[in-house]
Amino acid sequence: MDALLAVLADPARWRLVNLLAERPRPVGVLAELAEARQPQTTKHLQTLERAGIVTSQRSGQRRIYALRPGPLRDLAAVLSRIADTTEEIGGPNSTYDRYERGLRTERLAATKSGWADGRSFTFHRSLPGHPDMIWRHLTEAALLAHWWTPADLRVSELVFEARPGGRIVQEYRDAEDTNGARVVVGRAEGLVEDLHPGEHLAYRLSPLLPDGGLAFTAHVDMGLRRTETGSDLEVHWRIADSTIDSADFIAGIEVGFGQSLDKLAATLAADSHDTETTDSTKPGSMK
Repeated sequence: MDALLAVLADPARWRLVNLLAERPRPVGVLAELAEARQPQTTKHLQTLERAGIVTSQRSGQRRIYALRPGPLRDLAAVLSRIADTTEEIGGPNSTYDRYERGLRTERLAATKSGWADGRSFTFHRSLPGHPDMIWRHLTEAALLAHWWTPADLRVSELVFEARPGGRIVQEYRDAEDTNGARVVVGRAEGLVEDLHPGEHLAYRLSPLLPDGGLAFTAHVDMGLRRTETGSDLEVHWRIADSTIDSADFIAGIEVGFGQSLDKLAATLAADSHDTETTDSTKPGSMK
């Protein structure tokens, strides 16, 4: 498919394809209609023939070229699948489009310092597992690193001191920047304010601007509650100290932290499945 696209990318060859789409034509006529020299036209037609896009046959003193629709249909099908995937609900562009809409709104609203103070966001997830297990994923850096970023990012540095007054550092990079060769995408710093293991966690976290200043302060409050099927996690974000430059960050809270929680749910589900599988293979377990 790459070779086909490379052949068709040449404007002169693309012009010949369009002329042959009308009807088969000899080289001389094609050269005249394309306003090109015949030797050049012949070379382009030979390239198209090698790529399987056209076919030719000699008729007397002339060589007649005709278009082969199969490769073009194959290319059209690939392009159509790409477009359909991009447009589908929940597809790869859905998060990008949602963030773009929020970004425009927040940038228009960010006219002065404190513009977003008091704004709040609420998240709820029903998660598999006991609150004590989920608590570890909320407070242990090694486990936090698996989920505490949106889908297209990865944690590159993480400090979480699970005690009142404990320090928090979260640095993240593009998920595909596996060797740390690119610039840091973002960094946030904060402090743990309150915690009751397995039940309640409160902290404040401030994303940093490129100059090192604080974009805003997020006061985050998490509550865990045991249920019959696992645990309910309720998360409340409250914005304070917002600067004009914080619009881009605030626009991503709902989408970004929502994705992070989805990653947490997926991680817990995988852990739960692994535990069940291990238990079922122990001696004496029911088969």
